[in-house]
This record gives sequence, structure tokens and C-alpha cells, in this order.
Amino acid sequence: MKSNVRNFLRAAAHDLKPVVMVGKDGADHRVARALDEALASHELVKVKFQAHKDDVAELAESLAAVANAEVVRIIGFTVIMFRQNKDPQKRVVIIPPELV
Repeated sequence: MKSNVRNFLRAAAHDLKPVVMVGKDGADHRVARALDEALASHELVKVKFQAHKDDVAELAESLAAVANAEVVRIIGFTVIMFRQNKDPQKRVVIIPPELV
């Protein structure tokens, strides 16, 4: 992902609230399924880590790999993830063509 696209997505996610929470059970299949559903409907989501705070980067990368998403940014214990919808008609986040 290019840095200008990453900056655009980071700005777009600024006002978003976390929709996926990682608790004491870690990033198990339930969290992965919730993330997949959230990405399917929102494309750009925040994931909040309430536990496993020492492993945020590793868990975020593994969740992103399972959900076929990209980690936009890790801010403290919150991770911004993005997965663009394959169907252009269902896209929620429209990246300006000049950034791509």
C-alpha cells in the first residue's frame, strides 16, 4: 500500500469507533469471523485490543492475513484495517484515483 493511500485511509478512520474487540481469549476464530464480517460491510475498521497488549503487532498481522486485509496503522492498542470490496458497487471507502 502506498503511503498516500495509507494517509488517506488513516484520515478516513479518524472518527470511527472500534467495532472488533480482542479480549482475554486472544485472536481466535470468533474474532477473525467478526473482523471478516466487519470488513465485508465497512471495508475500513478499527480493532481494539483489551488484552494481549504486548503482542498487538503480531496479532494484528495474523488477523489481517486470515481476513485478507491490510494493516493501515497501529496506534497504541488500536489497529486500523482495510480490505476493499471486490464489487465496485458495494464499496464504502472510495479512494481518489489520483492516490492510486
